[in-house]
Amino acid sequence: MKIKPFIFLACSLLALPINAKEFIFGVVPQFEARKLYQTWKPILKVLQEKTGHTFTMQGTESIPEFEKEFMNGSYDFAYMNPWHSLMAFKQQGYLPLVKDGVRKLQGILVAPKNSDINSIQQLDGKQIAFPAPNALGASLLMRTELQNKHRLNIQPIYVGTHSSVYLNVILKQAAAGGGVMRTLKKQDPKLQSLLQIIYKTENIAPHPISAHPRVPKPVIEQVKLAFLAMKDDPEQQKLIEKIPMKSPVIATVDDYKPLEAMGLDSFYVAH
Repeated sequence: MKIKPFIFLACSLLALPINAKEFIFGVVPQFEARKLYQTWKPILKVLQEKTGHTFTMQGTESIPEFEKEFMNGSYDFAYMNPWHSLMAFKQQGYLPLVKDGVRKLQGILVAPKNSDINSIQQLDGKQIAFPAPNALGASLLMRTELQNKHRLNIQPIYVGTHSSVYLNVILKQAAAGGGVMRTLKKQDPKLQSLLQIIYKTENIAPHPISAHPRVPKPVIEQVKLAFLAMKDDPEQQKLIEKIPMKSPVIATVDDYKPLEAMGLDSFYVAH
C-alpha cells in the first residue's frame, strides 16, 4: 500500500521531537468572553494533544484592545480578521497559516424586521451600530461600501461586539447594524427572527490563524498540520466548525493582499 506524500509528511512533522513549550493564542473578540472560551478551549486542547505544546488563550474585552496586542506582538498565534492579518504581517511579520476553505467573509447590514426600513438608501443620515471601527466585514468593509459605492452619509456608533450590535438594532437604539452571517447565526433563534438583512457586502477571504515569526518553524508547521488534520476527524471537525472553520486549508499573505485595493485604509481607525 502506498502512503500519500502529504500524509507521510504530516505524520512526520507532527511527530518531530521538539521540546514542549507554551504559546499564547489570541482570538479576536467577536463574541463575549465566555462564548469565546467555550469555543476555543477544546480546540486548543486538541492542538496540545497533536503537537505536545501548551496553548494558552489570551482574551481581550474589545477589538481595539486585540489590535494593540497583536500590533505589539503579544500573541504567538492568533485568529484574526483578514485586514488584521495584513496589519499584523506589516507590523510584526505574522504569517497566515490556515483559513476556512468553504466559507468566505461577507458583511451584512440588519434592520428590525418590524420597521419600515428595507433599503439602504433609507439609512442616509441615520445612526448605524457597528461592533468596532476596524471589525472587517461588520464595520470596515461595510462603511467603505456604504460611502464609496452608495454615497451614504451615516452616523456610526460602536458598541463593542457583534452581539451588542444585534441587540441595539432590536431595541431600536440604531436604525441598522453591521455584522456577519456567522455571528448572526450564533444568536438565539428568537433574536434572529426579529432582524432582517437589508444589504450584503462583497465576499472576501475569511479569517486566518496566523503565527508570529519568533515561533520556531517546526512548531508552526506542527500547528498548521494539526489544524488541517482536524477536518478529517468527525468530533474535531465539529469543534473547529464553531470557530467557524468548517474545512481548514492552507492560507498565505497573498490571499489577503487584494484588500489593499479596496480603500479600507481610509476608514481604518488607528488607536
